[in-house]
Amino acid sequence: MLTSMRSVLSETVMPFFRRPPVLQLAALCHRQTARGREILLITSSHGRWILPKGWPIDGKTSGETAMKEAWEEAGIKEGDVANDPVGSFMTHKRYDDGRAIPCETAVYAIEVKKVANKFPEAEKRERKWVSVEEATDLVDDTGLQRLLQKF
Repeated sequence: MLTSMRSVLSETVMPFFRRPPVLQLAALCHRQTARGREILLITSSHGRWILPKGWPIDGKTSGETAMKEAWEEAGIKEGDVANDPVGSFMTHKRYDDGRAIPCETAVYAIEVKKVANKFPEAEKRERKWVSVEEATDLVDDTGLQRLLQKF
């Protein structure tokens, strides 16, 4: 009886207490070179290689938000932003206090036209242009790895 009661609770009641994932928007900055397509990666505050990303901004489209993050975090001054995301992946947003919440990250491709050396977070981040294969090896999120492999 107790087992069936737990089963009922876990299947009917507990889903009401689960929060949906939060949304972040990422910029998949890319350029074509003599060596082929390159992807721009930046370091996170914890030193991991990631894409520029941030929270949705009221009054801006998702693509505009991705471009704003690309400017602030990576110095992308000009680029052509795709209207639709190239995909998304599930991850966990980790906070400095140890909390982690489920997060869906929608990724917008940006064909880079102009890069600046001075940008808002230049002192906080490293940036690196790499091949798609190297980018896949450098990022540690499996969802992002799969998305890069398809790109």
